[in-house]
Amino acid sequence: MSSSRDTKLLCLSRFIRLFAYGASTLILALYLSSLGVSDTRIGLFMSLTLWGDVAISFLLTLFADGLGRRRILVLGAALMTGSGLVFAFNGSYWVLVAASILGVISPSGNEIGPFKAIEESTLSQLSPPDVRSDIFAWYILLGNAGTACGTIVYGFIVQKLQSLPGWTPTKAYRMIFTIYALLGALKLTVSLLLSPRCEPETKKGEHYEAVEMNEVDVESLISSDADENPTQPSSNPKTATTSSTSDGVAKSSVLPSISPTSLTILLKLCLLFAIDSFASGLVPLSWMTYFFTTKFSLPSSALGIIFFTTSIISAISNLIASSVSKRIGLVKTMVFTHLPSAVFLSLIPIPPQAFLATTFLILRSCTQNMDQAPRQAFLAAAVLPSERTAVMGVVNVVKTLAQSGGPVVTGLLAGSNRFWIAFLVAGGLKIGYDLSLLKLFVGFRGREEQERTPAPGA
Repeated sequence: MSSSRDTKLLCLSRFIRLFAYGASTLILALYLSSLGVSDTRIGLFMSLTLWGDVAISFLLTLFADGLGRRRILVLGAALMTGSGLVFAFNGSYWVLVAASILGVISPSGNEIGPFKAIEESTLSQLSPPDVRSDIFAWYILLGNAGTACGTIVYGFIVQKLQSLPGWTPTKAYRMIFTIYALLGALKLTVSLLLSPRCEPETKKGEHYEAVEMNEVDVESLISSDADENPTQPSSNPKTATTSSTSDGVAKSSVLPSISPTSLTILLKLCLLFAIDSFASGLVPLSWMTYFFTTKFSLPSSALGIIFFTTSIISAISNLIASSVSKRIGLVKTMVFTHLPSAVFLSLIPIPPQAFLATTFLILRSCTQNMDQAPRQAFLAAAVLPSERTAVMGVVNVVKTLAQSGGPVVTGLLAGSNRFWIAFLVAGGLKIGYDLSLLKLFVGFRGREEQERTPAPGA
């Protein structure tokens, strides 16, 4: 697929970042345990990390379009490098907590920091609507591939270092964080290569687009049968995403604005995504590796192979999701691919044998991330282009905030030998999320689709 140089650089940046996340996540809980930190405090550490990310990410994404997307990406990469260096050279629990809050350390192997919202908004701007889901599929695929490569490479590095004379587990883990910092510096370099085309466009007449969006009846957007709910003009369309001058040219603002229609949809999605994210927070990759290590005594290399396999499967499945979404729609693809993974997640702690537990883990990975590309395309279509960075930033903040409550709960369960409950609760919540999403948004028609094919009677 043809794409711009900036699109390729953004995808490369995601690969580098998730490669580093895969490395740190594989060893994070094990590193803290090697320092003598209890299971309960490990869970607290992960939650505090996510809470700190909420504040940092919200502030950076809120002002990203006003201050410059490339500047924020460079700043985020610098924070990532700094946190890696602190973890490599310091063993104090509260110093590490501070570094993880103010810097960028992922306890789940998933996105953390301001990067994702800014990159997705930029990709939406750089990509035409008819290929946007494909671009997002490759973006997600490269991220999953990065996580996969990170887990297997660093799993073998840790095991190799530990086999050398004088290399304790703690020393080996610190070497991984040194490499993590170097990857942060590499990501910073890639961010500096991005062109001005990545910055938000201020188009003439965008004020009138915002008013036109506000005139769309919200009920017609979320109805399961759009033909029975034609759009109706609003009697008081006043809100706009930007102000305009007398010559019709929109004035830029550091602070974003979200139209009432987009806000209504955003609130519904935030509630649903919060449920799903809290469930994910109960069993992040760091706790997953800790579970398999403590229950089945698996070495780092075996863990690397397992999570390399699951990440590769997840990466490939994203390409399939793009094709499926074009046939059955974004929402149905999100639900019907995510639902089986929730069932398999709840089954992981049941078998007493590592082979069966690993089988359920791999089966879960077959459809675990197939909803990601359709979900981002769905979110991008629901709002105005000028709102995307702010909306995606808010969504990521809500998801991270909800996810942050999970690790501390799992830490308490693990400390009382009830780790298995976290898997069952997480699976149940995800099933509820899928069914609710299907009910609320099965007939959703996005902004761009409305412009191409207006509802009858409009």
